[in-house]
Amino acid sequence: MNYVVRERLYQWCKIPRDQLASHPSLRVKFRMVRDSAAMGQLMAKELVDTIDANNRHGHSTRAIIPCGPTCWYAPFTDAVNSRNLSLMNFFVFHMDECLDWQGRPLPRNHPYNFRTFMEKHFYGGIRPELAVPPEQRFWLLPSTVDAVRDALEKAPVDITLGGWGQDGHVAYNQARRDPYSPISLEELSNSTIRIQNNNLDTILALSQRTFGGGYQFVPPMSITLGVKECFSAKKVRVFSDTGAWKQTALRVALFSEPTPEYPMTLLQRHADAIVTATEETARHPISENPEWELF
Repeated sequence: MNYVVRERLYQWCKIPRDQLASHPSLRVKFRMVRDSAAMGQLMAKELVDTIDANNRHGHSTRAIIPCGPTCWYAPFTDAVNSRNLSLMNFFVFHMDECLDWQGRPLPRNHPYNFRTFMEKHFYGGIRPELAVPPEQRFWLLPSTVDAVRDALEKAPVDITLGGWGQDGHVAYNQARRDPYSPISLEELSNSTIRIQNNNLDTILALSQRTFGGGYQFVPPMSITLGVKECFSAKKVRVFSDTGAWKQTALRVALFSEPTPEYPMTLLQRHADAIVTATEETARHPISENPEWELF
């Protein structure tokens, strides 16, 4: 694996957030929004506008969507209900799910059971006459891999929405750090649906985010769509409003050449990809402390 050079990373992290969107070295389109509320509105609009345009032309809409960021579910529900936007021809592919140490689904009310969360927050508030038919909701589980793969192959995906992780993972396409089976950038780019162990830094990041540092409660495994599926969509839009956890990965995504150390750098190869972050996520401590001596 070609690792990001520390000195170059330092230079990217020194860039003030207000200079990111217009920086001459930018390698992928970037938008900065004020806060989570503004981001949620924008994220919902991306999907609503896609569905509305397809409905008006008599076409179906096929989307890969994440469990989070959470700020977009209420705006999406409000827009669908207020505009009487039918989701009857909407096909939803859920990009990942967490698993226990034996690769089994989590208990229904576990905070990292994505299906439970999405049933409540994404599907739950939609008026019944507008709702996505259950047979068009593709949940990714060990038992559904073949069905999801077959459904994805039937037609192109219109849009992928997602977030990114501390190592720049989109869905659960984490940086692979196994010393005995490293992967190349092309192997990452062609990765497909798989069950995997979660990286230790992913577990620690989630433990801090959800369990007060209780790493013992974080699901140690996951199942994910691969980069190949996620980035097959006509449009890819990734968003983050979670601040410090994502700040360095954002700088790498914007300025580094593609590298398997940060999977989201592959967005640079997509014809229509946009990265969006809140002001808090776009800031970086190194840019705000020029007196620091790190070498």
